[in-house]
Amino acid sequence: MNRKYMIGALSIILTCTACGGSKNQKADTIQSEILTVSVPQFNADSAYQYVKDQVDFGPRVPNSKEHVDCGNYLAQQLENFGAQVSNQYADLITYDGTLLKARNIIGAYQPANKKRIALFAHWDSRPWADADEDPKNHYKPILGANDGASGVGVLLEIARQLQQQQPNLGIDIILLDAEDYGYHQATNKHGEESWCLGSQYWSRVPHVPGYNARFGILLDMVGGHDPKFYREYHSDKYARDINRKVWKAAKKLGYDNYFIDEMGAPAIDDHLFINQIAGIKTIDIIPFNPEGDYSFDPAWHTINDNMDNINPRTLEAVGQTVMEVIYNEK
Repeated sequence: MNRKYMIGALSIILTCTACGGSKNQKADTIQSEILTVSVPQFNADSAYQYVKDQVDFGPRVPNSKEHVDCGNYLAQQLENFGAQVSNQYADLITYDGTLLKARNIIGAYQPANKKRIALFAHWDSRPWADADEDPKNHYKPILGANDGASGVGVLLEIARQLQQQQPNLGIDIILLDAEDYGYHQATNKHGEESWCLGSQYWSRVPHVPGYNARFGILLDMVGGHDPKFYREYHSDKYARDINRKVWKAAKKLGYDNYFIDEMGAPAIDDHLFINQIAGIKTIDIIPFNPEGDYSFDPAWHTINDNMDNINPRTLEAVGQTVMEVIYNEK
């Protein structure tokens, strides 16, 4: 698509009175200038390539070489796209006592601007395909093309656009680690705090002391085939106005076939802890299936979460919608 989305106009009107006949009087003109700024066009092919680049490293499970290598790639990409990059290295303990060498990666644009928006995604992948139909796969790590890499791929493409054209606010792209190391299904245990360890850490110890943002948007599993993004329950509870803003933007752009303006189910995801601990109202764009055998995505936590599970059109719908929101914010 070559459409440009107009995000507003600034009118400068200089009005004077024109008089003639006397050398002591001069004629003035009335001049009106309308300045317009367009929202950049999200490049779906570019975002798709960033997803593939991550998947090509293999599973990005903390404490693995693949995880280290992909983290270095992500930090370098943000730096290449003009962000001020910082890293949070933390030792995080999982539900089974494993110590994870975790890394949150932050790319800041206009870091001195006190008006900020935070964009989140997790970059690690699940260490076990414990939702796979074949029990033999239940302890195999997953590639996480959709569950992890898709949200990061969208944010990298947004970062590339931010380098070329800055919105009015500062933007922080925050790639969170250790989101997907929650309870294995075989344990028959459940607990919110076993998930999203990187966001829990960041929420307590942000990369900038006293950090705050006007709002946050989390992207999770935003690249699948024909997903439906309902308004996630916790997002509506903590940040209903941001949900409305995003779904309104999606409708304006013609993506309401993806963004269903109805309440969905609650999801234990990074945004929950950002809302509860950091106090930054944050929504989650995450698929929801109200009917059928799965809640999020048919490949969720299976070995099938590979590049066959990624649709560039979905990446575009989410990426363009997020850009419409951040470039419209004053």
